Amino acid sequence: MPDSITLPWASDFHCHLRQGAMLEAVAPMVEQGGVRTVLAMPNLAPPLTTTQMALDYGARLQALAPRVRFILTLYLSPALTPAEVERAARAGITAVKMYPSGVTTNSEWGVGDLQAYHPTFAAMQAADMVLCLHGECPSDAARNVCILNAEERFLDTLRDLHRAFPRLRIVLEHATTRAAVECVKALGDTVACTITAHHLFITVDDWAGQPHHFCKPVAKFPADRAALREVVASGHPRFFLGSDSAPHPRAAKQGERPAAGVFTTPILIPLVASLFDALGCLDRLEAFVSTNGRRFYRLPPADPADGSITLTRAAAAKLQIPAAYAAGPDTVVPFMAGSELAWSIASTDA
Repeated sequence: MPDSITLPWASDFHCHLRQGAMLEAVAPMVEQGGVRTVLAMPNLAPPLTTTQMALDYGARLQALAPRVRFILTLYLSPALTPAEVERAARAGITAVKMYPSGVTTNSEWGVGDLQAYHPTFAAMQAADMVLCLHGECPSDAARNVCILNAEERFLDTLRDLHRAFPRLRIVLEHATTRAAVECVKALGDTVACTITAHHLFITVDDWAGQPHHFCKPVAKFPADRAALREVVASGHPRFFLGSDSAPHPRAAKQGERPAAGVFTTPILIPLVASLFDALGCLDRLEAFVSTNGRRFYRLPPADPADGSITLTRAAAAKLQIPAAYAAGPDTVVPFMAGSELAWSIASTDA
């Protein structure tokens, strides 16, 4: 295996950048992690439900990180009528994010009955917008649904949506199970899947009792993690990086009900490179962190003229992950805080 790799600046097709002081701290960290294209999530408070709200948020992001390309999204809600879809598409908004009601951070405005949104999905299909799915059913003891099987129970909904709208590009976000991997592989070229860095590392044992590794969807069993690792190592073209990096203040993570979210933004590409090295598939790294996602989102290939990053593996160049990052008046604890990564970004060609 090489001890140095030069790649185009990476693309992260699922990232939470928040708002207020947290946004001001986190947005400039995107480049620190080796990324210059980001799909920004819309689950703010209030959520980004209209074209103008998304454009205003995009302007704020661009002011904080002017060299990063931010891809904007809308939050699926009753405000997203077919007319608003057309307006958003004309404004260059690329995707819509669907949150089932109550399953994760700021999802209280999420949806219950997807059937009611079929006219919206038809308009999205016509406008060639992407539907990003938080693929979990809400927990329901009467139906034997909980956080460990909520993703698998959602897969019939994905199949139904694909059957009803075969030309609608759909991304199943942050897959955590072998069932999800096999489902996406079995569907057509209009269905893709993001995989996070942290789900490639951890299983249920790593977040039970460790709030800074707790996210939604939760990491599952060793066999599920193995399936995620197998599909990225295979280089499958419809699986790509979506970090789902989701910062929360330390107090929110360490309280009585820890907030769901793992923070990886400032260490993202060294983290993925270290895992791909351990799996013996560094030759698949560029496809996972750049090529596959850009192709699915119909972005141009990364242009060498836009610069590159060089990662190195050396005993003297290991990346020491901080215990915490400052975020305004708060601190944010990153994934694997206090540990070392085998790979680090040695230089950038801007």
